[in-house]
Order: sequence, then C-alpha cells, then structure tokens
Amino acid sequence: MSVGRRVLLACATGLVGRAALDALLRDPAVDELRVIARRSVADLPADSRLRVRVSEFTHLDAHQDWFDVDQVLCALGTTMAQAGSQAAFRRVDFEYPLVIGRLSREAGASHYALVSAAGSDPHSRVFYCLVKGELEQALSLQDWPSLSIARPSLLIGQRADMRIGEAVASHFGWLAPPAWRPVEAGKVARALVRALRENAPGTRIIDNRELLGEA
Repeated sequence: MSVGRRVLLACATGLVGRAALDALLRDPAVDELRVIARRSVADLPADSRLRVRVSEFTHLDAHQDWFDVDQVLCALGTTMAQAGSQAAFRRVDFEYPLVIGRLSREAGASHYALVSAAGSDPHSRVFYCLVKGELEQALSLQDWPSLSIARPSLLIGQRADMRIGEAVASHFGWLAPPAWRPVEAGKVARALVRALRENAPGTRIIDNRELLGEA
C-alpha cells in the first residue's frame, strides 16, 4: 500500500466524482487531494489536504504543475443530451481524460483509475460505447504501471436534476441481468479508491457484477 499519496481527482461534481472525493478524504494515506473540475464544487469539506481548481479543461497544458501527483482518478463524463453533439461528447469523455492522463503520466504519476462504462468497445457501433472503448485503449498506450477501469452500467444516486430513466431503473433495475443492473455511484467510487489504495501493477477491469458486490 502506498503511503503519503498525492491524488488528482478529475471532476467532483457528478455522482461518482463527489462520492470519490469523500472516499479519498477518508483515506489517511492520502496526503494531498487535488480536484480539478469544470464548475464550482458545492459544500466542500474543510480539510487541509484538499486543493481545488476550476478549469474549462480547454487549456490543461497551461497548468502542468497541477498534474504532479502520484495517482489519478478520472470521473469526468457527460451525456449526449448535455453535450448536444457527438463532437462535444467526445471532447469531454475522450479528449479531456486522455490529456489529463498524458500530463499526469509525464509528471510521474503511476496509477490511473477511470470511470468507463459497461459495453465499452473501441469497435462498437454504439457511439457512447465506442468512445468509452477508445479511451480505454488510448490510456493503455500511455504506459501506465497501474491502470484500473470500472465499467458500471446505469449509475444511480441522488442528483440535483431528476432523470426519469434513472428513477425507473432504481425501481425495476433488479430485473436486469447483473452485467446490466443499475449500480450505485458510491459503489463505483469506493471500488476505484480501493484500487488506488492497493496499487496493484497492471491493468484491472472492474465490471458491473463486481461493482454490485461493493460494500
């Protein structure tokens, strides 16, 4: 287990990102938690280890010092409805996470933990799954000593904006096969935070079945 780790959390405003922030601050082996987000993070805990930078992510190369960390947890992502176009979706879900990986790896980071998605495949005919799969593939080419990838199905949790699909899934999702059953965002966050703490070498895929069993 690593001691005195500096961790970069990319996005702490979504379901997984906020849960990851809380889980990382509960880890006494995290000496410093740097959060980079596209908008202000509400209700931040008072913790001397926490540093936050709000950025549009369009000029990440201008903040290279921010990526001088040991580990990265990327919970950055959007939806097609929020993005408005395939190009905008790809920018948030592929380009930004990849740049964060490149800058962190160049600065010496050794472990990248990613929130991907069930069904991710660089050859998929489904655009969402295609982009997720391409990102996983591209990160694997960055020569990370440790790469942890969570592939959750539909994420559920308490959002400020209610989504009808998620409300339905939370009631009837148990009928789906385990590979596609909705999973609580907190379970995804805890699985990736534990992967960072264990810091095992190589690539680890945490599929939806494993995420569902997370305490």
